[in-house]
Amino acid sequence: MTDDAVPAVPDLRASDADRERVADVLRDALAEGRLDMAEFEERLEATYRARTYGELTPITRDLPAGGVVPPVISLRKEAAADGSRAARIVGGEGSSTWAVAVLSGFQRRGSWTLPRRFTCLALLGGGELDLREANFAAGEVVINCWAVMGGVNIIVPPGVGVDVRGIGVMGGFDAGEAGGAGDPGAPRVVVTGFAFWGGVGVERKPTREERRRAKLERREAREEERRERRELRRAREEERRERRELHGGDPHAGPHGRREERRGHLEH
Repeated sequence: MTDDAVPAVPDLRASDADRERVADVLRDALAEGRLDMAEFEERLEATYRARTYGELTPITRDLPAGGVVPPVISLRKEAAADGSRAARIVGGEGSSTWAVAVLSGFQRRGSWTLPRRFTCLALLGGGELDLREANFAAGEVVINCWAVMGGVNIIVPPGVGVDVRGIGVMGGFDAGEAGGAGDPGAPRVVVTGFAFWGGVGVERKPTREERRRAKLERREAREEERRERRELRRAREEERRERRELHGGDPHAGPHGRREERRGHLEH
């Protein structure tokens, strides 16, 4: 471990995937008789209520499976001024270092750790690397792609930098709008390799948490719009009620109590 890397602080925010792993450990403990139903329900409620590693870790401390282990975090990244998630996902050991698809496909997604260098081969096949919920073993990681009559698609979250340096022969490497330096303190993904009659593409998509937040914001906006419409209807009803009371029950009555004639109608 380097001098600038220490175990994660307890108040580091936990992910939905971390909470689900703890919940799986609790379910196994219930099935094995290590917990009774009351203890299981109490701990499960605490699991879904937890927001940090410090709150999650004690829940499974006395069980054989440890639930979650806080990742190793780079203090340089933790000190990023913007405090974004992209600045806090650097650290840990790589979950795997390669993937191969020959007349088939591969996929890496969910909670995993991208090592400093990852190699993938797509021969008459295809693969997908989804980095939206991933950790990064270093501030800069290299994905070496070989696509021969096949393709590789790489999905990165907002904020992460992307640098594409691959070579294509009757094929290509394309970062589209995903290319760029990324946010300050965020990790950077360097995509290299060779594409022959194939392609390697990089696209940027929001994380599950960002999609959930956007959905919640849209829902709140719709609720606010409904409240405004209800208030408008209520105000109109109140106005009509006051006019009826003022003019003897006729909401169309004029200032002298008579029903006002429509504009343009001849008076008799």
